[in-house]
Amino acid sequence: MIDCEFHILIPARLDSSRLPRKALADLGGQPMVVRTLERARDSGASSVTVATDSEEIAAVVEAAGGDSLMTSATHRSGTDRLAEAVERLGLADQAIVVNLQGDEPAMPTACLRQVANLLAGHEHADMATLWQPLASEQQWRDPNVVKLVCDRQRRALYFSRAAIPWPREGGWPVEVACRHVGLYAYRASALRAWRELPFSELEVLESLEQLRALAAGWLILAERACAEIPVGVDTPEHLAAMRARWPS
Repeated sequence: MIDCEFHILIPARLDSSRLPRKALADLGGQPMVVRTLERARDSGASSVTVATDSEEIAAVVEAAGGDSLMTSATHRSGTDRLAEAVERLGLADQAIVVNLQGDEPAMPTACLRQVANLLAGHEHADMATLWQPLASEQQWRDPNVVKLVCDRQRRALYFSRAAIPWPREGGWPVEVACRHVGLYAYRASALRAWRELPFSELEVLESLEQLRALAAGWLILAERACAEIPVGVDTPEHLAAMRARWPS
């Protein structure tokens, strides 16, 4: 497959309830957001922009030679921040935008290209994302691990923190259970429409914003990741594991 043209937006905020100031946490002499920026640059994206509400984050990004965009401090989610960024950058409606979280500095570049190509190859899809097989029954039962079920055409049917699918006869569905990876590609037109979508009851119940898109009837494609994707940085333990990849 020929790689499509795509843009990467990295939403990054300074406040984090579980790990304050994690975007600026040191990884081998560079802030984490800069390590994420470096990974994005290596993907072959047409442009890479860090969308932030923090002047500190913008300053370290620009010191590293990157592009930053100051966005509102009132956004409720990273997707809302991306919607503002797409508008301010003036991206064409058909442009492919990959959302790389600022706490994903070890994201394989092949997966960034993969999710962009997945969306580019299906003109009627609004979003694309990736999944990986679950490693254990413990992961399947863990509400902090988001699960995903798809149909045979790779269309996402549901995302949940619950243990799905649930085998009626007992055990756990080792052959079909999937861990959703929070890496998305959007058409710029979908991000422009995002802010007009009503909140859904399912989104609020599960605390999963992608359910807002499903409830609105959006088509989300999902494919198995072509490379192992490490867990992002949400806790001090995650940060310690990530630091092992960038020894001081």
